[in-house]
Amino acid sequence: MNQSISRHQKIRHIMQQAPVVPVLVIHDLSVAVPLAKALVAGGLTVLEITLRSDCALKAIEQIQRNVPDAIVGAGTITNDKQLKQLDELNVPFAVSPGLTPSLLAGAEHHSVALLPGVANASQIMLGMEYGYQNFKFFPAAVSGGIPALKAFSGPFPALQFCPTGGISAANFKDYLALDNVSCVGGTWVAPSDLIAAQRWDDISELAAATQS
Repeated sequence: MNQSISRHQKIRHIMQQAPVVPVLVIHDLSVAVPLAKALVAGGLTVLEITLRSDCALKAIEQIQRNVPDAIVGAGTITNDKQLKQLDELNVPFAVSPGLTPSLLAGAEHHSVALLPGVANASQIMLGMEYGYQNFKFFPAAVSGGIPALKAFSGPFPALQFCPTGGISAANFKDYLALDNVSCVGGTWVAPSDLIAAQRWDDISELAAATQS
């Protein structure tokens, strides 16, 4: 039980470290470290590397080794095997697009802090049965967006969310203004064209703009 409590406290602490969590898909391992450094230089220290590429785990390792100010976690987690891999790499947090009883039960046996994805009240209640009070709200825009999060605050006043999916430079501050939103996740701070062109200063500027 103590381990479970510490994991839940850990994920809430991580969610409070930066207003925006860049959601990154890295296909070219050579860009992992300079990309992470650019985002950290702009003030975004919590990074989510999605497991949607063959080099994702290696990218996480390289960032851990070379960018000590980054808190780097893994996204698109769907099963216990992935959680075990992250534990072996001492990855501090993991993010899933949804939740299942088997995923939540499996997370109880790992030190990596899980931020499970939810899209409705029933999924939230399932997560709460396993002790969770922090959730990814995904896909946010098509699941009700800001009105849904406002509605959740009534029956679930103690919960905190990280909405992801449809979050942009145009609307992220509206989400962050909600009392039950700790941070948001998005891709707009690290566009694929800027990564391909290795325009790291431009990415740092986009990151810095999220805090102005």
